[in-house]
Amino acid sequence: MKIRGKKVGIFILALFLIFSLVLTACSPEESSSGGKEGTTEITFWHDATDIGLQALKKMVEAFEEKNPDIKVKMVYTEASEGADQKLLTAVAGGNPPDVALFDRFKVGSWAAQDALTDLTDMAAEDGITEDIYYPYAWEEANYKGKLYGLPYTTDSRMLYYNKDHFKAAGLDPENPPKTTQELEAAAEKLTKKNGNRFKQIGFIPWYGQGWLYGWGWSFGGEFYNKETGEVTANDPKIVEALTWMADVAQKFDVEDIAGFESSAGSGAMDPFISGQISMKVDGNWAISAIEKYKPDLNYGVTPIPTPTGTDFTTWSGGHAVIIPKGAKNVEAAWEFVKFFGTEEGQEVYFAELPGDLSVIPTVNEKLGRSDNPMLKKFIDILPNSHSRPVITEGQLMWNELVDARENTVRGKGTAQENLDKATKAVNKALEKYK
Repeated sequence: MKIRGKKVGIFILALFLIFSLVLTACSPEESSSGGKEGTTEITFWHDATDIGLQALKKMVEAFEEKNPDIKVKMVYTEASEGADQKLLTAVAGGNPPDVALFDRFKVGSWAAQDALTDLTDMAAEDGITEDIYYPYAWEEANYKGKLYGLPYTTDSRMLYYNKDHFKAAGLDPENPPKTTQELEAAAEKLTKKNGNRFKQIGFIPWYGQGWLYGWGWSFGGEFYNKETGEVTANDPKIVEALTWMADVAQKFDVEDIAGFESSAGSGAMDPFISGQISMKVDGNWAISAIEKYKPDLNYGVTPIPTPTGTDFTTWSGGHAVIIPKGAKNVEAAWEFVKFFGTEEGQEVYFAELPGDLSVIPTVNEKLGRSDNPMLKKFIDILPNSHSRPVITEGQLMWNELVDARENTVRGKGTAQENLDKATKAVNKALEKYK
């Protein structure tokens, strides 16, 4: 069948339009990475919300102002195991973001899977060394001598106590417990109970941030042997710490404690803020919650007690900025990581978050973090802080320690038995990486 002239004209016009669209799509006004000519757009995955998001945006704006040839596309991804899987899937599929925020204690496991970009040479070339940071934070961002992220945030944990409760119980509010024995004795005096219900509970060792990691280190234990590469969760001092936690649980009746915990609220109904619990181990972020919900609360903070009343310590978590393996714009991504991971970017970021702490001591100093007497105590102990072992099975170890604590305080096996089991399980899982 012949095509008439009018139809030929329409056909040619259609071809012309398609050709024009193709040319437009390939226009030199757009770079291969999605930005305008001469600019590179990097994709940045984060989990920030509320004031944290505002702080992040301020930092990104400061970076873009200093680096007009790089644009940052911020993409929210919820902080969860699902988000981790999403990132790992993106890496495996060859389409990861250029930059992401990442929980530092997972660096070891991801680096072992070859899912992170090695930043060692880039950092060395730009003069970024461990001397800038708190030692534990730098160590946590490394795996087998290689750097896989720049740390940016940190925290620490101390014992919060209600001074008014102390006065009412005949305790000295200016002389909080220093030893675990003093802590236990104070808890007894502070506890008020009707039947199996607590009107006021003095202390729960594992409540808030009372994880076994913190107590294990406070008792003088070590969770990992760097020389052998083996987990030592059954260190005698850690066994001693867990045994003590279980003894406290039995003294106040673990089932009654569980009932108290199940009814505990958050925010303004947090048991410490509402006066239902007299002492708790918690992080520096709890200061902001108290200032928001009960600014007149008469409280103090002190180092986590130890058996000897000396050698006080704490442990710290935090995040790092990483470049996933397979990122398309590594050079531009590194410029962003370098900005956020060093003094300039962190000063901008933490200026918006007065209750948070940087991993860089000089940033905390410049921002006057020590001007807040409560926050100063959390900062002063950071040089003596620990971080979780940088191992490929960090999440498994966390889970095993939680199970060991839960079983022991409920009388399902001794501390020794449960920690032996946890140690064996993690070391067996680590064997496949040797």
